[in-house]
Amino acid sequence: MASEDQPTIPRDNNIILETRNLKKYYPVRRGFNPFQRGAHKYVRAVDDVSIKVPKGKTVAILGESGCGKTTLARVITLLSSPTSGEIIFNNRNLTKGKVDYKELYREMQMVFQDPDSSLDPRLKVKASIAEPCKRLLPDRDHDIDSIVLQSLKAVGLSAAHADRLPAHLSGGQKQRVAIARAIAPQPKMVVLDEPTSALDASVQAQILNLLLELQKSFNLTYVIITHNISVAEYLSDFLVVMYAGNIVEYGPSSSVIENPRHPYTMALISAAPIPNPWKRNLLKTEIRGQVPSTINPPSGCKFHPRCPYAEKICSEQSPELREIAPDQFVSCHFAEKTA
Repeated sequence: MASEDQPTIPRDNNIILETRNLKKYYPVRRGFNPFQRGAHKYVRAVDDVSIKVPKGKTVAILGESGCGKTTLARVITLLSSPTSGEIIFNNRNLTKGKVDYKELYREMQMVFQDPDSSLDPRLKVKASIAEPCKRLLPDRDHDIDSIVLQSLKAVGLSAAHADRLPAHLSGGQKQRVAIARAIAPQPKMVVLDEPTSALDASVQAQILNLLLELQKSFNLTYVIITHNISVAEYLSDFLVVMYAGNIVEYGPSSSVIENPRHPYTMALISAAPIPNPWKRNLLKTEIRGQVPSTINPPSGCKFHPRCPYAEKICSEQSPELREIAPDQFVSCHFAEKTA
């Protein structure tokens, strides 16, 4: 378990978002047996996570399915309420006092993984983009039509697309509409949950380049949720690696990818496909076993049952995040062994 003064990244930067010891637990239902007794159990989806996001930069949350990265995104955006911990966004503590949701969502927007699910099939494109603007920008109600067209133009769509239904759009066009809807209220930060995983490979590159262009044009801050190390490397300035609800490594993306120090990070990077067959290597770090239960996680380090470097201390003590290179932190008792 990380301490209260857990180090976070990056240092000496203008921070727009910070989480402090953030937790999200889901209670496990006991079923219909009225005689069943015992302690309450919880799914520890996010377990003591502290990160910092600098203005105008991209922080990627990386990990395999079930590690808690999407839950973290939903908690950050208050689509799910945190169990404990703090969320400070744009100098406002979102976990203390009453939250002005209109002000929050004017400054923070989210792009979901599946545009088919996030777009109302009954609404035309212009209505989908205009709907949040009408609620979040009441002072610019007379400008809504121009905002819609400007947003469509920014994501590479024409005015002709405004009168189409989602069913008449390709997958890439639907995701562009979802992005246009997110940037229309002119937010300061956008959270992107696997924005390219539902798209064809050829379209993925177009969307990634579009995101970079929009970030530069509108000075946007991104938090991107992904399981794809290539996407994280291409888009992000800082990389946060999650495993079973915890952060195991984080730091500048180039440092983490070029010199990973946690065995789990090493395995993720080694498993990434390489287009050049002459540069392909077998896994340098093998991940054995299964993903641990988030209801009854292993004692000590949650990764120790699968770790090739594990020793007795790993099952007894949970390692704290510690700095092992400039601005690069790792939660491992034997990070020096992996260098």
